[in-house]
Amino acid sequence: MRTPAEIIETTLSVGISKVSLSFSRTLILSILAGAFIALGGILSLIIGFGFPEATAGNPGLQKLLSGLVFPLGLVLVVTQGAELFTGNNAVLIPGYMARTISKGNVLRNWAIVWCGNFIGALAVTAFLVVWSGLTSGEPYHSAIIKIAETKASLPVATMLLRGIGANWCVCLAVWMALSGKTLCDKIAGCWLPVFAFVALGYEHCIANMFFIPAGMMEGATVSQTALWTNLLVVTAGNIIGGAILVGAVSAYLHLKREQSSHKE
Repeated sequence: MRTPAEIIETTLSVGISKVSLSFSRTLILSILAGAFIALGGILSLIIGFGFPEATAGNPGLQKLLSGLVFPLGLVLVVTQGAELFTGNNAVLIPGYMARTISKGNVLRNWAIVWCGNFIGALAVTAFLVVWSGLTSGEPYHSAIIKIAETKASLPVATMLLRGIGANWCVCLAVWMALSGKTLCDKIAGCWLPVFAFVALGYEHCIANMFFIPAGMMEGATVSQTALWTNLLVVTAGNIIGGAILVGAVSAYLHLKREQSSHKE
């Protein structure tokens, strides 16, 4: 496996490749990533809430089941080379700190990828989940409505803190995937931290682009204002958790001193 310092070296080249992509390629890869995360989301709903008798008195069991299958989304993102906003929060920071990527390139990538992720997540939510009837029957209909209403009604401070926790875990998963060199390595690296964030109930903005709209389409009493408040606040928390707690901290600890110095 790659060492922490070697992971940082890898992110430098990966980051340059990401910001060098054309607008159209970045957008398409972002739409794919949003679709993958939504796929993991509906799988976690079907499996996690599919055993109501067993989970009624065992709330940890539902979290366990959902957490075990949700990581499929990140596994697909990593193995298919898709562009995920939350992963890019961390991956682009070492290059920015090494002065190989400009602030403008970072912000441009984040903006395009966030929007593309939303498009992909909404497309899967509408066409392959709600309109295809996956959430029309019980217990899934009630479950997705409750999930959406619960997420949208969280206090802002709670959204922010849970957003930090979620992308701390997700970006650690990306780092672990980067440390591996085989498919099995990368799957295992993605799986464990993402399982943790789902089981703990943290908030991930791209996952919420599936869960909240799906609940709204099924009749949840969630306003557009509540949707956007959740997405924007959780996005801010995700940036802190990914860019600072993983990207910046890892780069500070492991980026070679000559790389971190400003080159005239």
